[in-house]
Amino acid sequence: NTVSNLIFILPPIYGAIQTYKDGLEKRYLAAYLCLTAVGLGSWCFHMTLKYEMQLLDELPMIYSCCVFVYCLYECFKYKNTVNYPLLFLLITYSFVVSIVYLNLKEPVFHQVMYGTLVSIIVLRSVYIVLWVYPWLRGLGYTSLTVFLMGFFLWNVDNIFCDKLRALREKMPPVVGAVTQFHAWWHILTGLGSYLHILL
Repeated sequence: NTVSNLIFILPPIYGAIQTYKDGLEKRYLAAYLCLTAVGLGSWCFHMTLKYEMQLLDELPMIYSCCVFVYCLYECFKYKNTVNYPLLFLLITYSFVVSIVYLNLKEPVFHQVMYGTLVSIIVLRSVYIVLWVYPWLRGLGYTSLTVFLMGFFLWNVDNIFCDKLRALREKMPPVVGAVTQFHAWWHILTGLGSYLHILL
């Protein structure tokens, strides 16, 4: 589960370098760097299993989604302008979620706040690929499908964790490693998120 976070780290670093070289807008650079931060935080959490490191995993998920929302709602703008009201709204959302989560320490709260952002991202993306840029449908649907496959496996892992563990004990180590669905959650959501930035 630690090493599987490389998908959140290496491709986005490459994307950030290419974004910088190509002189693209800073919001794309921010999206790649935020995705890298999610991977680094998740790496630290899964390596240590400490609460402080868990925050480095979960809070950047909120922040990166806010950057993705900003990018999606600014995709029709003139270059080098900043949407300050949207920026203020997303920073406020991030701040409020962080403060509430740090005080509540309730995973369901984080999941709902993260799910809300992902829902906004999905709806906006579907709008873009259906009515504005239909030639991007393949990339959009691939990104969404890969991400949802990861989400599905994460839920399977959560629901059937004990049964999967017992099954792994009966398998050869290499085969058992392939049934680590939480690692597949990292791989698929990392790839899906990277493809979404490309979108």
